[in-house]
Amino acid sequence: MPASRDRALAALYGLAIGDALGMPTQLMSRAAVAGRYGRLTGFEPAAADHPLAAGLPAGSITDDTEQALLLAGMLIDGRGRIDPREFAAALVDWEQGMRERGSLDLLGPSTSRAVRAVLAGEAVELAGRFGTTNGAAMRVTPVGIAVGSRDLDLLVDRVVEASLVSHNTGVAIAGAAAVAAAVSAGVDGATVREAFEYAIAASAIARTRGNWVAAADVSRRIRWAIGLADPADPERGLTDISELVGTSLATQESVPAAFGILATFPGDPWRACLAAASLGGDSDTVAAMVGAVAGATHGTAGFPAEARETVDRVNGLSLEPVVDALLELR
Repeated sequence: MPASRDRALAALYGLAIGDALGMPTQLMSRAAVAGRYGRLTGFEPAAADHPLAAGLPAGSITDDTEQALLLAGMLIDGRGRIDPREFAAALVDWEQGMRERGSLDLLGPSTSRAVRAVLAGEAVELAGRFGTTNGAAMRVTPVGIAVGSRDLDLLVDRVVEASLVSHNTGVAIAGAAAVAAAVSAGVDGATVREAFEYAIAASAIARTRGNWVAAADVSRRIRWAIGLADPADPERGLTDISELVGTSLATQESVPAAFGILATFPGDPWRACLAAASLGGDSDTVAAMVGAVAGATHGTAGFPAEARETVDRVNGLSLEPVVDALLELR
């Protein structure tokens, strides 16, 4: 398998693996995660009283992976471009399908308000003007696979198209651009440390796009979070990332936190995903972003074969055709 294809495939597998590891721990505190699961060593089922994921078996993905695959399909059908109105309609259809399956893991607050506004006739450019959460960053990995890293301005343009309908703010686009650029750089052969620089550069370009909102600068917070990481003392570094950077839905917390975790375990994608899932908060999204970047920079060998087989089997995934179609766009 060509190295670029293996890395692209690993980006989607990493996204799904991180998402599934964080599925049962999302919305929990770090202390509560430790109290219920101890030190996470693999996939766990959701507790019966979980507010979003109750009843989901170990290895189940959430909206993070499902929306990323939805976006991938839109990119493939649109030959690399996203029609915001069509994407809005597709997101509403996806949510209806989730409701019919009895899921409570539906569209996030920014996406839900925006897509319904678009379908009610509001201008696409206005609908996402309040979207500051990490919904754009959580689903953007296919853009990083479909667009090369050598032209960051073009990459940011494509991130804007993928974010516009629900997250048309500088902070959300900056977070999504960071993840997309890191994934793209990884597919092009970058190490995880090299990918950090692409992420920071793309985020700095993207912060001027979309509507301005009062929010911390994502690119600077990524560099800060990376500086907090301590591979020699992971527990200390993770405590700083959890308590100082944060793992909430806010883009300026969760995206830098993901890069801080990657810097804590730069050579071990599986351990990085486990650590991200253990921090609680929006842990499925943080771990999904960690897995996507780690996969893109290490390839499929970075994850246990059993983990890849589990997410395939539990969720009925078929990622190779998706990856091949995205790489054709690249």
